[in-house]
Amino acid sequence: MTQLESLYPHMNQLSGSVPRSVGKLSKLRELHTFDNKLSGPLPMEINNITGLTHLVLSNNSFSGYLPPDICKGGALQYLILYMNNFQGPIPTTLKNCTTLKRVRLEHNQLTGDVSQCLGVYPHLYYMDLSFNLFSGTLSPDWAKWHNLTLFRISNNNITGVIPTEFGQLTKLGELDLSSNYLQGEIPKSIGSLTLLYNLSLGKNQLVGQVPLEFGMLSNLELLDLSSNNLAGRIPDQLGNCMKLRSLKLNNNNFSGTIPLAIGNLVYLQDTFDISHNSLTGEVPSQLSKLVMLQSLNLSHNYLSGHLPSSLTYMTSLSTVDVSYNELDGPVPDSPSFRRAPAEWFAHNIDLCGVVRGLPPCASLGTPTTDDRSKRHKIVIVAIIASGVFFLLLFIFIGAFRKREKYTLPVENNNIKEGAFCILNFVGRDVYKDIVEATEDFDAKYCIGSGAYGSVYRAELASGELLAVKKIHLPDTEGTCDEQPFQTEIQTLTQIRHRNIVKLYGFCSSPRRKFLVYEYMERGSLGSVLRSETAAELDWVKRVSIVKDVAGALFYMHHDCTPPIVHRDITSNNILLDSEFNACVSDFGIARLLKPDSSNWTMLAGTRGYLAPELAYTMRVTTQCDAYSFGVVMLELLVGEYGEVLISILSSSPVNDIFVKDVLDRRLPVPEGQVADEVVAVLSLALRSVDNHPESRPTMKQVSDKLCVVRTPPPSLRSIDALKFSDLMSVEI
Repeated sequence: MTQLESLYPHMNQLSGSVPRSVGKLSKLRELHTFDNKLSGPLPMEINNITGLTHLVLSNNSFSGYLPPDICKGGALQYLILYMNNFQGPIPTTLKNCTTLKRVRLEHNQLTGDVSQCLGVYPHLYYMDLSFNLFSGTLSPDWAKWHNLTLFRISNNNITGVIPTEFGQLTKLGELDLSSNYLQGEIPKSIGSLTLLYNLSLGKNQLVGQVPLEFGMLSNLELLDLSSNNLAGRIPDQLGNCMKLRSLKLNNNNFSGTIPLAIGNLVYLQDTFDISHNSLTGEVPSQLSKLVMLQSLNLSHNYLSGHLPSSLTYMTSLSTVDVSYNELDGPVPDSPSFRRAPAEWFAHNIDLCGVVRGLPPCASLGTPTTDDRSKRHKIVIVAIIASGVFFLLLFIFIGAFRKREKYTLPVENNNIKEGAFCILNFVGRDVYKDIVEATEDFDAKYCIGSGAYGSVYRAELASGELLAVKKIHLPDTEGTCDEQPFQTEIQTLTQIRHRNIVKLYGFCSSPRRKFLVYEYMERGSLGSVLRSETAAELDWVKRVSIVKDVAGALFYMHHDCTPPIVHRDITSNNILLDSEFNACVSDFGIARLLKPDSSNWTMLAGTRGYLAPELAYTMRVTTQCDAYSFGVVMLELLVGEYGEVLISILSSSPVNDIFVKDVLDRRLPVPEGQVADEVVAVLSLALRSVDNHPESRPTMKQVSDKLCVVRTPPPSLRSIDALKFSDLMSVEI
């Protein structure tokens, strides 16, 4: 037996542990025990087998640490240990084991910094480390694995960025980095991996846009970028990836329309998921070309218009979810849609048709001769009835105008044509409903006020609950030109982002102007901080609010063309829904700026939140918003806009103040990961309120930093001993 070179007791029902005597097989080259019921740790004596080339122990119940000298002889080529319960780090000898060709360690409980324990393997073609507890970063040195065809490291605790050098892995066919904590942008160099057929980057914290170079991935069959913080438009170039079978872009911050080029992906078969984004526009009829597609999810966006009737050609659909959009009209009549539950179409404007639970659509059939005859008679009767109606209405209006008292001074006749647009209702009726619902904007319905106006709660007769901002008008408003106001508001109604309060429409008349928004149940952040229920806003919720607002400002500053400067970011203009999700409001009369414009303007905003340079330059820029946002972050952490916050903003020295002493004392001092996030927010806040605009981070930089909060360096004290002076010297 000591001369044995190969041992293959695989695919049996063997149980128990591997005996120590295996170490006596000094000439053993291949050991295959996969697909058994073996358990326990591997004996250390296995280190004595220095000529081992194949160690295949997968699909058992082994536990404990891997032998530290597993590649002591420098001969190991195949290390296949997946589906066990191995723990601890990767053996140190593996780093210099240049003979490795195939490594499969997935589905264990292995730990350690992978960037430190893996080396350069010129012959390696397969590496799977997924479903473990590995930490560390992706090493640029791994780009030297020139023969690599598959690399999986999903479902671990990997941080850092995707190295640009990975673009050198020209033989790579599958790259799975999903379910980690990767940050930064997706390298454009990935687009040069033309043999790639599976690219899975989902469930990370990646930012930026999808590289246009992805259009060169002509062999790509599966692309998963879901559950990240990607933004911008979905690139048309994805339509060049003609072999795609599954495309997942859901749970990001994509905006713009659905690219028509998606219709080119005729081999899409498994999934096309773009749900939970901020997409606008209509559903393109080109999607009907995806006749092999089984699952279509367009839900939780801002899509509008009708569903194309041509979607009936998508005969392979088993699930189709278009809920939580702004769609109307008939649902396509096909078996796929008829079988669908009503929930997949819920929370739209006015969908109707074949789905059980939706209202029937008005008949659009071709009329018969008898039908036309009947309709002619109906038209004649209608004309006569209309004449009588308008005659009586004219008499009534004449009599009504003679009355000296009005129930409400609505002034409907002063509403100009096109000066009202809201919720697909008739403008005059809704205008009157709003005025009546607020009793002509009585103070008892006022739920907040800002620099531009006061906000009122309006419950219409239809049951629709709205937030109405009545704009403060100057004395000369009646003589100003209406067109610029209407043009700007019409543009702003097209803005869609999950963290921006939806602007339904507007009303403009000589007496009053108001904007109509969605109603947010918990009101403003400022009112919650000032209330007795402020303790409900724990540190986790407060950090989440900061991220929400940062995402909205990032969208306004960097994704809108031209950029939008809010000009009045305050805690009163950040609204909370029932789940404490934050939305930015009161940007309805923000100026649309071009980056290179001087934009000299009147001083606008709320005292205490204004950037200091506005006092002498009067020039509004995106960095003014950054300053205001910094003040809001400090207010969230301190708990109020009071002496403590003012001292931080002023020139008063605060370097020797302990951080824990200024945090909101209604909450316990944060601990662990939450403390790290609070410290990161505070550090960003201090940089954002820098007196010099050029020293403040942009909202893109702020948003990127907040996406991934790294553990503070060891040199940074714990939050109990942390001082303000410590924060200014450390990069978070």
